[in-house]
Amino acid sequence: MTTRRGFLVRGAGAAMAASLPVTGAAASAVALQRKAEANEREQWLSWVERLSEPVLLALSERRLRATMPVEAKPGLQEQRAIGTHLEALGRLLMGLAPWLELEPGQGESARETKLRERYRGYARAAIASAVDPQSPDYMRWSDSAQTVVDASFLALALLRAPKQLLDTMDAGTRSGMIAAMVKERRILTGLNNWVLFAAMDEALLFRLGAEWDRMRVAYALNELQSWYVGDGMYGDGPHFHADNYNSYVMQPYLLMLMQVLGEQEKPWAALRESITARATRYAAIQERMIAPDGTFPVLGRSITYRAGAFHLLADASLRGMLPQHMSPAQVRGALTAVQQRTLDVPGTFDVKGWLQIGLAGHQPDLGEPYISTGSLYLCSAAWLPLGLPPSHTFWAAPAEPWTQKKVWAGANAPADHAIAD
Repeated sequence: MTTRRGFLVRGAGAAMAASLPVTGAAASAVALQRKAEANEREQWLSWVERLSEPVLLALSERRLRATMPVEAKPGLQEQRAIGTHLEALGRLLMGLAPWLELEPGQGESARETKLRERYRGYARAAIASAVDPQSPDYMRWSDSAQTVVDASFLALALLRAPKQLLDTMDAGTRSGMIAAMVKERRILTGLNNWVLFAAMDEALLFRLGAEWDRMRVAYALNELQSWYVGDGMYGDGPHFHADNYNSYVMQPYLLMLMQVLGEQEKPWAALRESITARATRYAAIQERMIAPDGTFPVLGRSITYRAGAFHLLADASLRGMLPQHMSPAQVRGALTAVQQRTLDVPGTFDVKGWLQIGLAGHQPDLGEPYISTGSLYLCSAAWLPLGLPPSHTFWAAPAEPWTQKKVWAGANAPADHAIAD
């Protein structure tokens, strides 16, 4: 199996080269390749630092509202300013959380250990500020419908880092967080993926030991099952939408609800197997959507979430739920390429380091009326595999091309098949 995979991945030319002595320039090329592979995690951490530093530092010092710009559609800046700061906090931490939860281990650089420790401190201070009514960065819980979305992303973040972000809360912060989640019950969710936002808030209340509403969770789970359209995909409401919301929200949320609440009711536990199988299938579809150069279809709304389009693929990697025919290393390469295409393009950041609306640079017309500066930090979802240690095969295995890169280079690859359930 190993020999065959090596052939499939590297192609005939690489297989011939592997049989020859590695000397001179060839040896240097091999050394450079190995160095590049070792530095791939460091490249991800450089993106983490560039995106996170402005948000988390400002929040830890209670000056996010004073410093973060509010880019939005003309005339909507004031409306979007109600929730955009909560968006930045919840969405950024949602992707960072598994890495914040990780303890230093074999192969970790001193830089990574130091960076994580700093961001743990920033994150705890930010959360305390967000629920403190005396803070200038107190989040305007339930003051707009948008806040139910991003309260849930913050809830998801806390559930992904329970030891570091939940269990370290002081009594005041815990009480403030419970009050904030309860306030969000005022928001009526539509008949779409928003039902999961309400359910995730309840999951956090459960984890905090507070009174929680089973009916909101049951309603979300029941609706999602009725919206399943086949081959690992759900409709966003009664009708299917050709967009990335299966990944942005629906499938990662279902996985977390099963993790936290799956054993609370027998009908919910019975859903786990199908939810997991569908997520694995959708991860396969997502990996095949990534072109050889790291681009992907500019399809559907919220495309300015950039690499956040692969939230589910990243989550499946973290959870060890990738399809059997798909190696973690090929997913690592694909996600690296996506981030390079969406984060390293001129115009991605403004002169002070804040994200700007766009997919590959600054493209404000790609943003819908609900998109603002804080919304864009959902791109952090691609970082979930940083919650795996450097020694894990996701990071330690040699580089492999992803499916489209293999196929369009003329290499062999497994055929794709739908699932029937």
